[in-house]
Amino acid sequence: MSPVAPPAVAQTPEPRWPGRFRRTRGFWQRVSEGSDIDDLWSQFTADARASYGFYGKDVNWEEVEALPHWRRPFFIAKQFFWALLMKLSPARRVLLLVALALFVLSSGRVRIDDFVLDAKFEWFSALLLLLLLSLELADKVIMKRDLEIAREIQTWLVPSQPPEVPGGEIAFATRPQNSVAGDYYDAFYPTVSAAEGGKLMLVIADVAGKSVPAALLMATMQASLRTVAGEDAPLDSLVPRLNRYACAHSLDGRRFTTAVLGQYEHGTGTLTYVNAGHNAPVLRRANGTLEELDKGGLPLGIESDAPYETGQTCLRSGDVLIFFTDGCIEAFNAAGDEFGNVRWLAAIRALPNGAAQESLHYLMRQVDQFVGATRQADDITCMIFRCT
Repeated sequence: MSPVAPPAVAQTPEPRWPGRFRRTRGFWQRVSEGSDIDDLWSQFTADARASYGFYGKDVNWEEVEALPHWRRPFFIAKQFFWALLMKLSPARRVLLLVALALFVLSSGRVRIDDFVLDAKFEWFSALLLLLLLSLELADKVIMKRDLEIAREIQTWLVPSQPPEVPGGEIAFATRPQNSVAGDYYDAFYPTVSAAEGGKLMLVIADVAGKSVPAALLMATMQASLRTVAGEDAPLDSLVPRLNRYACAHSLDGRRFTTAVLGQYEHGTGTLTYVNAGHNAPVLRRANGTLEELDKGGLPLGIESDAPYETGQTCLRSGDVLIFFTDGCIEAFNAAGDEFGNVRWLAAIRALPNGAAQESLHYLMRQVDQFVGATRQADDITCMIFRCT
């Protein structure tokens, strides 16, 4: 007698929703790059605030103040629209206007006797706007690629690692406002090493302007500084030579450079410096007192025969010297409040005892916590020299 087969069990189909959910989740992860909602919202608000400031420069705010309150929103909207429109090329302006006109026409009907014309141009209008977006995006991607190459070249002009300094430590950090920066920092031995009696050159500089023009001028300054310093020239002759070179390339003083240049001799702990119109570096003594290195003269590139005073101080064990650009104290938060010199000096007074890199992280963290996700308008650069 043959065995009886067990009754067939109906197979329940697997639910399709989990698979769709995984695809939806994968799509979202790809689009958002793993960012959560709070991060995306912070990025959006920062972009919106930066765009508002960018287009708001073209708005006549004095004229806005003179208008009645009920007319101001319409006037501001019109000014913003024209600011956006005029930043496009002529062909793209026409494309945008055609897309907007088709969108407006799609919202109405035309009746002639018994004939009704119901225009439906929404999809065509959307396609034109998508085409315009793709053209602008292509330009941005190409420009971003070129700026990334420029940024890579610029990183070659500044040290990636600090030099070895007997009895001292160096740490530095920079955050460009754009892909390329106008800030410059350096620490190097121009001729011979410290073991052979060489003096350490410490430099921080800030070129007036932003982005590519400032970065190009920064590169020329780096090249001229390295050339002149390689001749083992003292500061009282090095700085005037740099100034004359800067004047020859400053477009009648419009592209000047603020800078602090110092020569440190580790055997005696003597620092000789010149401050050319830059934010005064702060020397925090081991006992907590603060000193500012402010002796010098005008920024480089304004007057070819400008005199420069040389300052001198002695660094001792436990002293910390902080070089910085104005982006540190002019950093602002979402409310538009600046970090300011008072907060900056308070952060320096509260520096924990430790290595130069720890002090650098502490100062940059104070600025980061204050500004949050707000996009900054200037480069932020800081360099710390600590005597051990």
